[in-house]
Amino acid sequence: MRIMVVDDSSCARMFIEKCLGIIGLDDAEIIVAGDGKEALDMIKEQSLDLLITDLSMPVLDGESLLKWVKGTPELQDLPVLVISSAGNPAREKKLLELGAFAVLGKPISPVTLLKTLEPLLEEKED
Repeated sequence: MRIMVVDDSSCARMFIEKCLGIIGLDDAEIIVAGDGKEALDMIKEQSLDLLITDLSMPVLDGESLLKWVKGTPELQDLPVLVISSAGNPAREKKLLELGAFAVLGKPISPVTLLKTLEPLLEEKED
């Protein structure tokens, strides 16, 4: 499984990677990017099974990245998990309408991450 983690905070990226390992995805290939623009450049060059992105980032934010992914025909089926420190139900609803697989609030926990990703992981096992 190839997972891209996009966050402008290196600590947040490492924490998400650690959570992925705890929930059993320690053998996944993790690709990291510091902002949405960097992620876009990298996504164009490789296939992914999951994109995990922060919402608030410089250069290109997570919502813009989500819109780009969902607006690109060859990527529109890529599950995008948005992680945000802003607990805003209206914004969460909008992100889900834009095509986010799920929206999680920070700080995430391995338990919450596992519950959120379970349907996706079960699909990958089939």
